[in-house]
Amino acid sequence: MKNLNNKVALVTGSARRIGAVTIRTLHAKGANVVVHYHKSSCDAEKLCAALNQLREGSCMTVRGDLKDIKMMPAIIDSIIKQMGQLDILVNNASTFYSTPIGEITETHWDDLLGSNLKAPLFLSQAAMPYLKATQGCIVNIVDVHGFRPMKNYPVYSIAKAGLLMLTQSLARELGPDIRVNGVAPGAILWPENENNQSDQQQLLDKTALKREGSPEDIANTVLFLVRDADYITGQVIPVDGGRMLNH
Repeated sequence: MKNLNNKVALVTGSARRIGAVTIRTLHAKGANVVVHYHKSSCDAEKLCAALNQLREGSCMTVRGDLKDIKMMPAIIDSIIKQMGQLDILVNNASTFYSTPIGEITETHWDDLLGSNLKAPLFLSQAAMPYLKATQGCIVNIVDVHGFRPMKNYPVYSIAKAGLLMLTQSLARELGPDIRVNGVAPGAILWPENENNQSDQQQLLDKTALKREGSPEDIANTVLFLVRDADYITGQVIPVDGGRMLNH
């Protein structure tokens, strides 16, 4: 995939934030892209229109609740019908919130495991025949807390740890036809509903680089794994400013 021209990339949860930056990055390198969304229809359509203005017919949108696995084949089929192929799947969509021990419900478990682990597995399975046909690749957006748990976020951390293992398992199951890797962001974008600056500063102080990363850092790592890493599979790259160096 040294040349992404005419390759087709699906990025889940890509109407906004890191997903949208990843879509723009892959599109800028020549890929045709699929913006997946669940509820952010206005953002998705606006992004798609902007990209189609740059290159006509280079972007489509697809809506779907990824926790409903019955929708997976229909999502993939709509892409094949309009784009003709699928070369790249980026499992980016995620749910994130705290679940302190003592307050965890089964709904929390089903929601966080559903979006962060179940959806990537079943979407990858639905996409597998088409990715195999194009010798394509999968990139999962994991989290540094898949390696080391975050206090008050046990269910989220468990889900991302599962996604790390899913990345390795799929690499073994789908090779040699499909490469599967992951990116584990650290302090990149703060959750929109949290604005505790003292907690944020404490997290940044634990990084070796003492600063926040950018969505472009994640998107460029995805681009590397898709385009420049022909002999890499089963790996998860932390993009965390050295956060994991600090125990």
